[in-house]
Parts: sequence; C-alpha cells; structure tokens
Amino acid sequence: MQAAWDEISNWPGYSPTPLHRMPDLAEHCGVRAVLYKDESHRFGLGSFKALGGAYAVARLVKRQSAAGKDPSALIVTTATDGNHGRSVAWGARRLGCTAKIFIHQHVSKSREQAMQALGADVIRVDGNYDASLATCRNEAESQGWEIVSDTSWTGYREVPLRVMAGYSVLARELLAQFDDLRPSHAFLPVGVGGMAGGIVASLWQEMGKQLCNIISVESDRASCFQASIAANSPTKFDIAEETLMAGLSCGEVSQLAWEILQPTLSHSLTITDEAVAPLMRLLGRGLFGGLPIEAGECSTAGLAALLAAKRDPELWRELGLRKDSIVLLIGTEGATDPELYQSIMNGPNTT
Repeated sequence: MQAAWDEISNWPGYSPTPLHRMPDLAEHCGVRAVLYKDESHRFGLGSFKALGGAYAVARLVKRQSAAGKDPSALIVTTATDGNHGRSVAWGARRLGCTAKIFIHQHVSKSREQAMQALGADVIRVDGNYDASLATCRNEAESQGWEIVSDTSWTGYREVPLRVMAGYSVLARELLAQFDDLRPSHAFLPVGVGGMAGGIVASLWQEMGKQLCNIISVESDRASCFQASIAANSPTKFDIAEETLMAGLSCGEVSQLAWEILQPTLSHSLTITDEAVAPLMRLLGRGLFGGLPIEAGECSTAGLAALLAAKRDPELWRELGLRKDSIVLLIGTEGATDPELYQSIMNGPNTT
C-alpha cells in the first residue's frame, strides 16, 4: 500500500477526491454525520478504478524493463464491465504498451467506445462478466498476454494484489480527510470485492481493534459475497439477470478480497435496482445537502442500503446505528456511461 501511494500520488493530474458531508441526509437518518467519498472525476476516468488497473500495468511495465525487455512489446488484457477496462487501457496508453479488453454482451456501446478511445483493442463476447473473464483467461494463456484482473483465483494473486493496493490510495486519502469524524459505519459496494478489500486493509491497519462496522452492499442479482458467507467459503453465484449497477454484476468473489473481508465484515446486505435511478437524480440535484454530485449507478449502492435500513427499525438496530453514528458512503463512479446517465437524469423528480 505504501508503494502504491508513493507512485500514484506522484502521477500527473493526481489530487485527492473530495469527501462531502451530507447534512440533510444525516438529519433525515438521525445520525451525527454522513460522509460521501466522491470518485466521479478520478484522473478524468470517472471512477475509483483508475487507481487499480493502471497501477498494476505500471508495475508490469517496470518488471518488463527490469528484465531488459521492451515495454512496448508487453500486451496486457482484462475482462471488464467498463471502468476497470478503462483504467487498464489508460495505463497501457500512458506507458506505451498494448491493451486487449474483453467485454460481455451487456456492456454498453458507450463504455466500449471509451476504452477504444484510449487505444485499447476491445473484444465483445457472448454471456455475462464471468464468460468474458473465462475467455480472457483462455486467450491470455494461449497468446502469452499478461492478465490485469481485479479479481484473484488460485495461482493468480500478485497482479490483483497490486490492483487492491492501488485502491488503498482512496482509503489513505480518507484517513487524512476524516478529521474528527472517523466513521462508525462504512457501507461498501461489493462486486468481486477488490475495492472494499483495498479500503478495509488500509482502515484496518490504521484503526486496529477500533475498526468501524464494515457493511458490504451488493445487488440481489449478483450476491456472491452473501452466498460465500452462507457457505463459509468463496462460492459462485449464477447471475440470471443483469443489474443496472454494472460494476456490481459479478458472480465470484476475489480470493484476496475474501481473505480481508470475511473476518472484518460486520454485516452483508443486498439491494434491488429499484432505488438506483431515483437516487442518481437526487444526488445530481443536490437534494441530500451540499453540492450536486455526479453519481453513476454503482454510486447509489451504499446510500440505498442506508435508506432502506432507516425504514426498517429492526435492521437499523441490528446495524448498531444511533444518533452519534458517523456513516461513510463511497461514490464509486460518475457518468461513466454518459448516454445511460443522461437518460436516467431526464427521468421524473422523486423525493
């Protein structure tokens, strides 16, 4: 994590993303404070993913150079729903190597074009994210490409570890931004778990036994962490229907993330898609206090879980939320699919 901080904080264009206070939301929920980490403009890529894939590519390029090989001969590849692929493509373009990005049939044309604009060769395959990952792994093995995945599996840990270390930069910023408002509860969106693992690792290292309540939030259409918790082991969740929160549409947990989150999660929640569009509009119109916030679909996950808990007194008590609670939410992305974002923002006002 220290190595990731030392490098990423010196990249051109680096600056900490803002931590917004949401006083109106805190008052509505009856808690001391709600804090929202806004990743909507990270490195111009629009999501926290900019920290991970690009950093892992940088480490691979350094290894290539140290071995006396031309970095321009390096081919990196990944499977993505969009944001991680943009980070890998950006990192490859910045450092002069080639990116081959695999996407599944449900990834929007807008996200595909964003990766192509960064110079990546984008390959679309039938099926869901897990199908695109399987194809990526097969092609990488046969072609000798370097996989830059944000999920890990048996025998594949080093690169995902670098990706998660990149995500820990977000938590390092948070620790400097909390001041006297250290969170008692953190609602963390979970796909494969890489971001949540990177954040928790940093908070755990700093806070130790005073680590706040860590609450994972995932789509009920892709609840691989809840399935794994029930089985007490990483367990595949078969996705039958895609969630609007594309970045959370993952059927298998990362083994690395599991090792960090399984002993630290206090609770695991799932949410439906019902609140995604209304909450995007409310955030965009600044109705939770503070400035308007450009929030993509996944950015609503923690907020939706918090508001759902507020409506369920039993769950509220179970989560240990009280008048003095300080809640951390992660706004994981901005308008990374501009067409979809605009169509949602054009929807009806909801309060």
